Amino acid sequence: MSGDTYLAYDYPLLSAFWTMLVFFLWIMWFVLLFRVVLDIFRDDDLSGWAKTGWLVFCIVLPFLGVFVYVIARGKNMGRRETAQARDQQKAFDSYIRETARGGDTPTSSVDELARLSEIRARGDITDEEFAKAKQLVLSGGSGGSH
Repeated sequence: MSGDTYLAYDYPLLSAFWTMLVFFLWIMWFVLLFRVVLDIFRDDDLSGWAKTGWLVFCIVLPFLGVFVYVIARGKNMGRRETAQARDQQKAFDSYIRETARGGDTPTSSVDELARLSEIRARGDITDEEFAKAKQLVLSGGSGGSH
């Protein structure tokens, strides 16, 4: 056997632990770096020159740049991320509502009559108001104008 050959017993358990720890910290570092870069682009309060300055700082001196950014602007990173997630959720909900409604297709008279009868069953309109609205729907007029 040559001296360069390593066997399993040449790599003890503590060394495996330290290797996994270093690998985990390396992955965490890149996650933090990418989150900082995304936050720099996400922040609408920063001007273009400020964004450029932070990016150059994070690229030229990555450890120092990221840590200074987290100390200086880290408090609002979570708020900006939460606001973006909230805006995306609102846009998604709006899209779902619009799709479920059928887009710009007008509702049929059967749908209008069913909705009118539900409103009358709840007691929100009287029988006279129901009859007038029903006549308006059946005649093909719009519900908003007389």
